[in-house]
Amino acid sequence: MIVAPRLEHPARRIGDREIDFSRRFAVMAIVNRTPDSFYDHGTTYALDAAVAAGRSAFAAGADLVDVGGVKFAPGPALPVDEEIERVIPVVRELAPFGPVSVDTFEPRVAEAAIAAGAAVINDTTGVHDPAMADVVADSDATLVVAHSLAVPRTQLPQPRYEDVIGDIAAFLRARVDLAVARGVPLERIIIDPGHDLNKNTRHSLELTRRLGELAVFGLPLLVALSNKDFIGETLDRDRDERLAGSLAAAVFCATQGARLVRVHNVRESVDALRMVETILGWREPVYMLHNTRPEGND
Repeated sequence: MIVAPRLEHPARRIGDREIDFSRRFAVMAIVNRTPDSFYDHGTTYALDAAVAAGRSAFAAGADLVDVGGVKFAPGPALPVDEEIERVIPVVRELAPFGPVSVDTFEPRVAEAAIAAGAAVINDTTGVHDPAMADVVADSDATLVVAHSLAVPRTQLPQPRYEDVIGDIAAFLRARVDLAVARGVPLERIIIDPGHDLNKNTRHSLELTRRLGELAVFGLPLLVALSNKDFIGETLDRDRDERLAGSLAAAVFCATQGARLVRVHNVRESVDALRMVETILGWREPVYMLHNTRPEGND
């Protein structure tokens, strides 16, 4: 069954792009300016490598590029000034090519990123610090509110939920309400249920299976599941062998109401989602030759 969410504000302006989420899936490419990222192990840590990766992602069809200076996994705090030094040069370099998102839970980093040209702040801690909402409210930026329960960069051992979707929905509702109360309009909010964030594999699988239940929010739904551990554990695949599983999960989520997909493998993900759009009748094929010529072409 295809879930077609009724979005309250489907047409969004994000940076220099107009995206109508009632007829469009958006691909958010990942660029980690960290030496210890879980997937690329620091491949894009150097400034020139990060900028090149971002430009390549836009060229491959990404709608947004999400730049992060600190990984989500538990670990020692990174000084805010150092996170700013990692992220802001990349934002400045990439902003002329398309909308840039910054993955951060630090309000000072978000403020500096927006000043440098960032169009989206992706807070994977669900606005753990309410000042984040204040920063976004004072700008034209979009805020991604993700579900995660632990204090930033700390472990949540053996997470438990009474009802995965019910608990996620209640959390997101409370954090969206907080953001709105502090001045962020609903038309600039996106929600992310947080695959694998303080969740085990069964939690993430159930979240995926029941994703359509979050369509009641009327807000664009982002899923960040690319190459994550729930895919690896489900298929017994190492991190560099999870593309097929990631694409399958992304396409399933697209049919269940997701409108943005955060990915490492840009070209493959763009192709998969453009194919879904065409099957749904939202777009036309790029060209048609097969069985269209009078003399035949089989």
